[in-house]
Amino acid sequence: MIGEMNTLWIPAAFIFGAAITRIGLPPLVGYLLAGFALNSIGVTGGPILETVADAGVTLLLFTIGLKLKIKSLAKPEIWGGATIHMVITVALTTFLFMLLGIAKTPFFDQMTLQTALLIAFALSFSSTVFAVKVLEGKNEMGSRHAATAIGILIMQDIIAVIFLAASTGKIPSLWAPPLLLLLFAARPFLGKIMAMCGHGELLMLFGILMTFVGYTSFELVGLKGDLGALVVGMFLASDPKTSELANKLLGFKDLFLIGFFLNIGISGSPTVATVLIALIPALLIPIKTGLFFMILTRFKLRARTSLLTSFSLSNYSEFGLIVGSIGVSNGWIASEWLIIIAIALSITFIMAAPLNAASHGIYARFSKRLKSFETPDRLPEDRPVDSGDAEVAIIGMGGVGVSAYDEMRRRYGDIVIGIDFDADKVKKHTQQGRNVVYGDAGDSDFWKRIEPSKSKVNLVMLALPDPRAGVFSIRQMKERGYKGQITASVRYEDEMRLLKDEGIDAVYGLYEEAGVGFADHVCDHMDYCKLKGET
Repeated sequence: MIGEMNTLWIPAAFIFGAAITRIGLPPLVGYLLAGFALNSIGVTGGPILETVADAGVTLLLFTIGLKLKIKSLAKPEIWGGATIHMVITVALTTFLFMLLGIAKTPFFDQMTLQTALLIAFALSFSSTVFAVKVLEGKNEMGSRHAATAIGILIMQDIIAVIFLAASTGKIPSLWAPPLLLLLFAARPFLGKIMAMCGHGELLMLFGILMTFVGYTSFELVGLKGDLGALVVGMFLASDPKTSELANKLLGFKDLFLIGFFLNIGISGSPTVATVLIALIPALLIPIKTGLFFMILTRFKLRARTSLLTSFSLSNYSEFGLIVGSIGVSNGWIASEWLIIIAIALSITFIMAAPLNAASHGIYARFSKRLKSFETPDRLPEDRPVDSGDAEVAIIGMGGVGVSAYDEMRRRYGDIVIGIDFDADKVKKHTQQGRNVVYGDAGDSDFWKRIEPSKSKVNLVMLALPDPRAGVFSIRQMKERGYKGQITASVRYEDEMRLLKDEGIDAVYGLYEEAGVGFADHVCDHMDYCKLKGET
C-alpha cells in the first residue's frame, strides 16, 4: 500500500529541496535525499516515476543539442580530453579494485578482472544532468568552461551509447544512415514550422514533439533513443529561434528532472556495509578531478578554464547506473553493486555541489599556484583587454546589454565597448559592427588584464544575469582603483539590495522600470505628451 503512495513524491521533494537550499546546496541534492528517505519508509517509484525520470533526461539531452555546435566536438581538448581521461580512470580504478580484492575487502574479494573493468567503466562517466543544472543555476552555460564540460560530457555519452548498443546486442539497422540523412535534410522544413509556432505554448509543444520524434526514430532503427533526442536538437541548433525554444522547455525539463533524482534515491536501499563500500569510489573523486585538470591544461587551456571544467565533472554519472544495470541483468556483476554505485553517485553530488558553488573563489585564492600548470603558449583570450577611447563599458551583451549598447552609442557615438564571456556572441556582435571583446566578469584574471584605473572608461553598466557576478565585478573594480560610476540592471528586489550594499551608484530594476521606459518611449515617439504640454 505504501508503495502506491505516489502523492508523497512531490511534498517530499519540496521539503528536502527547500531545506537543502538553506545550507547553500542546490535543490537536486535535496531531491536525492528525499528519494532515500522515501525508500526508508517503503515508498517505491514504479513505472510512473521511472518514465518521468527518463523523460527528464531525454529532454535534457534535446536542450543540450539545441545549444551544441557539432564543430565543438572536433576540438582536441574535447575528444582527446574525454578519451584520455576515461582510459586512465578505468585503468587506475581497476587496479585499485583488484588490490582491494587481494586484501580480501568485502564486496571486492570475489571480484574478477571483467567485473572490475565493468564497474570502473561505469564510474568513469560524469553526470550530464548535474553539470548542466549547476551551470544553468550559475548562468554560465555560455562560458568557455561550460562549453568544454558539455563537450566532454557529450563525448562520454556517445561512448556510453556505443557500449549500450554492443552490450545489449542491439545492432543499428541498415535504415540508420538514411534516417540521419532524412533528419538532416528536414532541417529547413522544421525551422519553418518552428517559426510558425509563435512564442507561446505551441513552441514548447513543438520542442516536446521533436524530442519524441528523435527518441522514437532512433529506437526504431536500433539506436539509443536518448541519442536521437540529442541529434535532433543538434540539427536544429543553427536556427535563430532555438534559444527561445530552449527557454520555453526549461521549466518543463526541470520538473521532469526532479523525477530523475527522486528515482535514483528511491531505487536504492542503503545498508551500513554498502555505504561504507560506496565511500571508496567516492573518495576517488579528487583524483578524477585532478586528472581532468592536468589533461586540460596539457591541451593549452587556461588554469581557470581547466579548473572550473574539472569541478563541473567531479562526480559520477547516471550513465554509470545504466551500465551497472546492464551488468546486473547480464549476470556480470552482483546486484549489490548497483546500490553501491547509486550511493557513490549521491555522495559525489553532495561533494560537488558546494565545490562548484565556491569555484570562482577557490580559483581566485589559489590562482598563482594553479597557473604554474599552464603551458607556455598564451591563448588569445589571455591578451590584455584594450578599451581604447571607450568611455562607457557594458559588461554582459545579452538582450539588455545589447539594447543599452545601441542606445548609448546612438546618444554619444562610438565611445562604447561591450564585454561578454560567450565567444560566439562576441563574434556575432563584431560582425554586426559593435565594439565587443571577449571577457568574463567573474574571472579575477580578466580584471587584472583590463586595468580599469588606466582606461578612459568612466561609466560601467553591468547587464549580468547573476547578481553574484555583479558583486564580484564591483569589488574587483574598486580593488584596482576604478573611480568612475557603476550601474547595473537586476530582475528582483533582493538583487537590488545586494548590489546597493556594495556601494553601486545606481541600480535599474528591469521589471519595475519597464513601465517607466515604455511611457518615456511613447512620449518620445507619439504626439500625446506634446499635446499635454510636456517637453
